[in-house]
Amino acid sequence: MIDWTNGWLWIIAALLLALIEMILPGYVFLGMAAAVAVMGALLLSGLWTAGLPAALVLTAVLSGLIWLALSRMRGVDRSATRIWHRDINDNE
Repeated sequence: MIDWTNGWLWIIAALLLALIEMILPGYVFLGMAAAVAVMGALLLSGLWTAGLPAALVLTAVLSGLIWLALSRMRGVDRSATRIWHRDINDNE
């Protein structure tokens, strides 16, 4: 039986998610890796005493917040294809 309150398992999972992020970049796995690492640190320090369901909920919320922060820091991709909805020759 796996002891989900072991912080080292969460840290190892965070490293594996970071490795997946290196293979498939997109900031999605990086956000998850950071959230899982935070949860692992909370478990190792003894600050988190709630059970696994609450830990998974907090990890999901943290993952979304970290992903949002990373996507805001990354900014808009200027090399992306632009879609024009209006032609310069259209008279309005």
